[in-house]
Amino acid sequence: MNPQPAVLSPGKARLTLATLFLGMFVLGSAELLVVGVLDLIATDLRVSIPAAGTLVTAYAAGLAIGGPILTALTIKLNRRSVLLGALLLFALANLPLVLISDYGLFLAARVVAGALQGVFIGAAFAAGIAVVPPERIGRAMSVVISGVAVSAALGSPLGTLVGQAIGWRGSFAAIVGLTALVLVATLILVPPVSSPGSGAAGQAKHAFAPRVLAVLGLTLLIYAALYAALTYLVPFLHGVTGVSGALISVFLLAYGVATAAGSFSGGRFADANAARTLIVGTTGVAVSLLALYLLGSVAALAALGLLALGLFVGVMTPSLQYRVMSLAGPGGALAQSLPASAVNVGIAFGSAAGGMAISGSTASSAVLTGLIIAVIVIPVAWATSLLKPPSVPAAAPAPEPQTASLP
Repeated sequence: MNPQPAVLSPGKARLTLATLFLGMFVLGSAELLVVGVLDLIATDLRVSIPAAGTLVTAYAAGLAIGGPILTALTIKLNRRSVLLGALLLFALANLPLVLISDYGLFLAARVVAGALQGVFIGAAFAAGIAVVPPERIGRAMSVVISGVAVSAALGSPLGTLVGQAIGWRGSFAAIVGLTALVLVATLILVPPVSSPGSGAAGQAKHAFAPRVLAVLGLTLLIYAALYAALTYLVPFLHGVTGVSGALISVFLLAYGVATAAGSFSGGRFADANAARTLIVGTTGVAVSLLALYLLGSVAALAALGLLALGLFVGVMTPSLQYRVMSLAGPGGALAQSLPASAVNVGIAFGSAAGGMAISGSTASSAVLTGLIIAVIVIPVAWATSLLKPPSVPAAAPAPEPQTASLP
């Protein structure tokens, strides 16, 4: 069964995408919020900084593992119903963080919240691409996924400011309130989108086909290269570039804004040629990391390198999602939650690799590690560009909506 949303005017289609963008922004901000108030949480819960840092790992594990599992369990449900249920439970999962002081319960709540964000991501993509014609699928994806990019650029810093001003629990209270707002907007503005015809078992053979796993592997490597460098960017800026204090925040904000701008514009490239976009994007990431490694001692050039890095990563993101769904064919509904899992595994792998490199070495060794991985990624991107979707009627990345009035 193909999704059949209500006939929407162009304005209503944009409102649907805006609602999904807002949902991704709020949930993305919740994911990153702990980083900015880590010391405050550690003091309040009476645990060490590394123990508090485990709250970030727990959320990522919940998203990477729990997201696909929940997507499989809810595969036959209406996508709007999944969105509403995920938002309601996400608000409830974050509410204890405002009230409790038990570290174990806090950890469990973060795992659950991560899994709920994972299922929300898959359902949001399904709902977003159902309200646009096939030639605009990439642009719809870029709007939805940009919510996460903007949350990294703005949501996390704003949450950190709130946490510093009124306490970290106030930040999570704001997340609960904003999630409730998104829930209401979803109920009003997102049309029903029916589930695919087959269940999880029928979709799994397509969603986990070798061609799909290859692009998921590419996604993992891209983010491993990125986070091998980014995780230890502050020591690099301090030790190599000579930047400290508030200027470090300016550099990080520049990277975040560039990523958000790239993800917004990346949808057009995905619609034009997603496979080619990934080849160009991976090459751009490698060149940006090379520039950062060689020229990072000059502040202005380091800033340009970070801007280019963020832009290339942002532009590639919709194409990664597009290729996975396209290559999955009839398994697209299940596959659409998998790139987020690959991203989180890549982040964990890259952070570990960068940590090993920088341990007992110079501050630039993490950037060099990211560069080495990025160089390896380029031929992988070229190889995956040769992969073709399955030759079946449902092989399109998303079903065509039953409306002729959309833009």
